[in-house]
Amino acid sequence: MRATAAVLLVLCLLTISHAWDCREIVNIKNLMQIDAGLGQVVATDTSQIPYYLVGDKWIRMPGYLKHITVGPAGIWGVNKDYAIYKYVAGNWVQAAGLLKQLDAGGDQFVVGANMDDTPYCLTSSATVGYKGPGSPLPWTGLPGAVKYYSCGPFGCWAVNKNDDIFLMSLNQDCQNKGWSHIDGKLSMIEVATDGSVFGVNSAGSVYTRDGITASKPEGTGWSNIPMGMLMGHVTYDLGRLWVVSKSAVTMVCTH
Repeated sequence: MRATAAVLLVLCLLTISHAWDCREIVNIKNLMQIDAGLGQVVATDTSQIPYYLVGDKWIRMPGYLKHITVGPAGIWGVNKDYAIYKYVAGNWVQAAGLLKQLDAGGDQFVVGANMDDTPYCLTSSATVGYKGPGSPLPWTGLPGAVKYYSCGPFGCWAVNKNDDIFLMSLNQDCQNKGWSHIDGKLSMIEVATDGSVFGVNSAGSVYTRDGITASKPEGTGWSNIPMGMLMGHVTYDLGRLWVVSKSAVTMVCTH
């Protein structure tokens, strides 16, 4: 197994585009999902243990989560039973509702998708003000059906069960004008704090959206980022692209 991993890593480094320099993260193993935002990085492993990166050390956080997110809305997560939690003063505080995936990258609001692929949004006032039971949590149902949902400063991107890609303009009060279809196919998608968009398709290939600006939030097209191994998850923040392979190898790439 070690020899196989070493060969895969060498292949990855040999085939990587000259624009990206990748290295394996050796002090964390078996990650399943990772999220970066505002200079912070969080992750969960295949045992659903959540971690927070401090320097080069991965600090175990309390509890068990299958998905975790960090951004302007704080740190949030969901567990295997779809229960929602917000990280408050070093502990997880359960929030009302059930979601399978959520994202804290919007302008202090949270979005997510439930088990039936129904998208939801939580206003910025409710998100920032939530401290525990008793705080209001007016989840707003949104149109359409999505399995993965992520927001940034220029809009929210999502993919559905058919890997179709969509873009929505969403404000702090969860007001929107519906979804716009975007070309391409992705199985997961992440929007960075700076508006950059990255995703992975069902074949394990990584892509980034080119030409995104405030005046052209849909961008101009997709560019492949060669990886040399099959990837399952990706996130980006402050010039660092974090990728987790389908074999649970974690890498960080810069250019």
